[in-house]
Amino acid sequence: MKKPLVIFLLVALHVIVGISALAGGSMLVINPDGSLLGMQPGWLNHSGFTTYLIPGLLLFFANGVFPLLTAYGLLFKPTMGWINKINLYHTRHWAWACSLYTGVILIAWIIVQQVIANYFWLQPVIASAGLLIIVFTLLPAVTDHYSLTK
Repeated sequence: MKKPLVIFLLVALHVIVGISALAGGSMLVINPDGSLLGMQPGWLNHSGFTTYLIPGLLLFFANGVFPLLTAYGLLFKPTMGWINKINLYHTRHWAWACSLYTGVILIAWIIVQQVIANYFWLQPVIASAGLLIIVFTLLPAVTDHYSLTK
């Protein structure tokens, strides 16, 4: 079955988010004071973190590795039994479910950031990407393409 065009847009969003998060997460791990990204240590005052190391690791894996793995799954639809364990939608391919999860994770990430840290100009961009990922994933053409019951 030919992939609908919106799937390529969805994959592009996952790749852009993933690569950006890998870069940002890496910079926070390399220099946990946040200075490589122009972040202030004081922004963490109400977060429970003293450095950006743990947020950097979370950013790297949850918003970097996970969306890139999802993009791979959306493009090639590989069978990966281990990741099916987190697929709550058994009538859809795991990549479809992970795409939804990615959108939710991105929006939740920004909500938590807004609650515990200062505003950063990238927050609305990331929240918008998360919302677009959810919307694109739920489009009938995308949902049908990843159906396992056809």
